[in-house]
Order: sequence, then C-alpha cells, then structure tokens
Amino acid sequence: MCTAVAWKGKGRYFGRNLDLEGSFGESVVVSPRNLPLSFRRAGEMKSHHALIGMAIVQENFPLYFDAVNEYGLGMAGLNFPKNAAYLSDMGGALNVTPFEIIPFVLGKCKTLSEARELLSRVNLVNIPFSAQLPLTPLHWMISDGAESLVAEPTAEGLKLYENPVGVLTNNPPFPMQQNRLSDYMFLTPNEPAPRFGEGYGMENYSRGMGSIGLPGDFSSAGRFVRAAFVRDSLVAGETEREEVGGFFHILKSVAVPRGCMCLKEGVYEETVYSSCCDLDGGKYYYTTYSNPAIHAVDLFKTDLEGTMPAIYPLKKQTELFSDN
Repeated sequence: MCTAVAWKGKGRYFGRNLDLEGSFGESVVVSPRNLPLSFRRAGEMKSHHALIGMAIVQENFPLYFDAVNEYGLGMAGLNFPKNAAYLSDMGGALNVTPFEIIPFVLGKCKTLSEARELLSRVNLVNIPFSAQLPLTPLHWMISDGAESLVAEPTAEGLKLYENPVGVLTNNPPFPMQQNRLSDYMFLTPNEPAPRFGEGYGMENYSRGMGSIGLPGDFSSAGRFVRAAFVRDSLVAGETEREEVGGFFHILKSVAVPRGCMCLKEGVYEETVYSSCCDLDGGKYYYTTYSNPAIHAVDLFKTDLEGTMPAIYPLKKQTELFSDN
C-alpha cells in the first residue's frame, strides 16, 4: 500500500510513501536526456526530458516507483490490486506497458495539460518486463504541485480523473475515495463549538477536538482521509527547508510502522521510504524506514547530457547524533 501527495506552499512539492513488506534494492536514479529509452510497443526515445526519482535499473532501463522531470512534472505509481486491468495491443492507440509509463510520460511532457492529452491516447498493455519481474496492479498520480490527475487502468481502458484533493492511496477507485470525504466535512483544525444542547455545560476539555473522528487506521481509505486533512491544514513555511520538513510531516501522518500491518506470520508491511520532490528546484529528498534523516539528490548537479543512468544508493543506516 502507498500514499502520494501533492502540495503547494511557496514552492511546489510532490512525493509519496512506499509501503511494502520489503525493499527491491531501489536507489535514487537520474535518467539524463540522452539515455536511450526503448519501449516494447512505442518505439524508442533517443532523447527526452531528464528525470530523477526512485527506481531499480534493469538492462539499463529505469523502473521508476516515482519520478519528477526537469520541468517540474511528477508521477507516482501506487498499488491498485483487484481493480487494475491491463489490455492487449490496440490499433490506433499508444500501446505502453505499465512499467514504462512513468518515463514515457515524464520523458515527453512538460506540463500537466500535455500529460493529460498524451494519456488520453494511451492503452496500457499486459506485457511484463520479464518472467522474473511480473506486472504489478497499479494506478498513477501525475502532478505539477498545483493541479493533479489520476490515471486508473480498467477493463474499459485508461480512466483519467481530475484530483483536486492532491492525495492518492490505493483501493477503492479514486471517485469513491473522493466521495468518501463527504463523511468528514465536520473536521476542522480549529476548536469546535457546540451545535446542540444549549445549557448542557459542554466545553472543549482538550486541544485538537476538532479532529475527533479523523481515521487513525492504516487502510487505504483511512490514509486517504487523514492525508487529505493534514495536507489541507499544513501551514506553509518561510523557507524551502521548512516546507520540505512540513511535507514530510504529511507523509509521517500516514506512515506504517513495522508490526502494525501483519500480512502473515513474521511478515509486516512498513513504509520502506518516503520522498519529497521539489518541483521548482529539481531536488529529490527522501527518508528510509531505518534512517529518518532527510537526504537529497539534486537533478541539476548531475550530467544531464549523459547517456547512462546515474545511480545514488540510499543511505539506510540509522544515524544517531549526540549533543554532549
């Protein structure tokens, strides 16, 4: 399970939690403009927009979990089990495999409107990377930090939804998630006022009572509501450092500690990593489960005219600091 968030303060940010029962050996990967990208059905891009994001690299092809391009457009894939449907080749469509879709879109598009138009012509085909790397059922959130779009593969084709909430989790499909927010219209970061029982002597006996009823569970529906509330309530900082820290607080509010979600005996889901992409400056910030310190890789400090992916291993070792 996962949570993706887009947020705009003074800057524009996009990121996600990857929640899984283990790591794939992912790294921060930069795909420079001249890295050849060969697609199974959609030809080859010999040059494209530069990308930075979390990925594993197989046969020189970056398999991105999430990424942002040099023009500030971000995209993340999230688990969508029992709902995602990948189809056969379709004549007249752009036939793209699910594992190719992030570099295909971000490599071509500078803006969300360009991504919307491109995705309207895409057919996601049921072709795995290899027998050892089968397809994962996914849906995607694409964002420029101010506006967001959700793409969900169904048996009828790829459905596109405008996403004013700026949040995506997993199941159910996005329209049902968005509609469920109507059940929480009463939530407020302010102190609530009594609305019934005049003279009952009711009072706020604790701070934070405006958020009573906010889901605290780790289900995708619960995380959707909680992330939407925290995102909507977050106060923008004065500096990039403050805003990046604030963004990670949104993700922390829905992070999964090891042990809280047991899949089977001895197997637990956890937030493997959290990311925050600075869409204006090209910096990819991340934390890992065992190392909550924020690290960063700068897209524009990499050779963007290169022909090979640049790979930055994650700093996973716990860092402890002493003040005496």
